[in-house]
Amino acid sequence: MSDDQKPLNPEADAAIAKVRRMMIVVMTATFAVIGLVLVVIGYRVSHLEESVASFADVTQALPAGAKVLSTAVSNDHIMVTVEVGGVIELHTFDSDTLKPQGRLRLEQKP
Repeated sequence: MSDDQKPLNPEADAAIAKVRRMMIVVMTATFAVIGLVLVVIGYRVSHLEESVASFADVTQALPAGAKVLSTAVSNDHIMVTVEVGGVIELHTFDSDTLKPQGRLRLEQKP
């Protein structure tokens, strides 16, 4: 050995060994967690369900002389405003199945 490198005392040598063991434990845990995250991401990507609703051809019959005034779409509803003989009706449909959910008739009192 050269004069520049003196042997470490046993306490310093033990401290360095302890730090090395702690670094190995931390690095192993970090790689395990990263691997787990990648496995979860891969699982979710491979099991994606079709999120886009596929629309079928649907025909909704309106009464004679009816006129569509407006439409509105939200996350789970489609609203159609229809005027039938001077009376306004709001028709609500499910946006996934396009089945009618309800109808609201707005009439004026005489």
